[in-house]
Amino acid sequence: MSTGLGLVAAGAAASGCWLLVPAPPGGRGRLPGAASRPGPVTTVALAGAGGVLLVLLDGTRLALALVLLGGAAAGSLLVRRARAATRAAARRSAVVEVCEALVGELRAGQPFVASLEHCVDLWSELAPVVAAARLGADVPAALRRLARAPGAEGLAELASAWQVSARSGAGLAAALAQVARTARARQPTRLLVQGELASAQATARLVAVLPVGSLAMSAGIGGDPWHFLLGTPLGLTCLGGGLLCAFAGLLWIDRIAAGVLRS
Repeated sequence: MSTGLGLVAAGAAASGCWLLVPAPPGGRGRLPGAASRPGPVTTVALAGAGGVLLVLLDGTRLALALVLLGGAAAGSLLVRRARAATRAAARRSAVVEVCEALVGELRAGQPFVASLEHCVDLWSELAPVVAAARLGADVPAALRRLARAPGAEGLAELASAWQVSARSGAGLAAALAQVARTARARQPTRLLVQGELASAQATARLVAVLPVGSLAMSAGIGGDPWHFLLGTPLGLTCLGGGLLCAFAGLLWIDRIAAGVLRS
């Protein structure tokens, strides 16, 4: 295998190995979207596919297959991160609804446990907190554990309000009402920021697919760019490097957007 093909294969293998690394365990230090990395089944499938390619192919075909496998894995990661971002946005809305529903239940004279049970219908992920409340366990700790999920960060304020109310004897409904007002007030700002970030992300995706349009135009005027890219060592090196740069750029923009929304 030539030096160029070796570099392509090494880059594809390195990218695939990074994508196959399991996400770190949950915690406050977890990066947004880390949970969107491949699970055990996907990991085994990709590793098996890579092993089969190494056995059956060699030379240019092996390098091409590794580049395509790395591209497929990276594309899967981008899709998973997009879905994770959608779930995080849904959680943020659910947290606001739960806070407001809790305030309404408590002001209506309902016990805290019964109020939480009613809120499970709004957001099923609240079930562990309800279980902790039924057992008389540490409810603020359960809320803080759930707050580690992307998008559920607002539950940390709910946990603090519960803790302060329990210690001081102050009305929980009043404290939760303030938390709900704060969470609701953040929504317009967050939506505005998401709208501004969406334009930057859309531009990044457009730039990433522009080379495909250029290749189609070249083929349309009688050129043969696909043979160069897919059948020659130099072309495969360019293809691997281009895909690596494109995916790195998309992940970079995605990481910046997640950091802005988190802060």
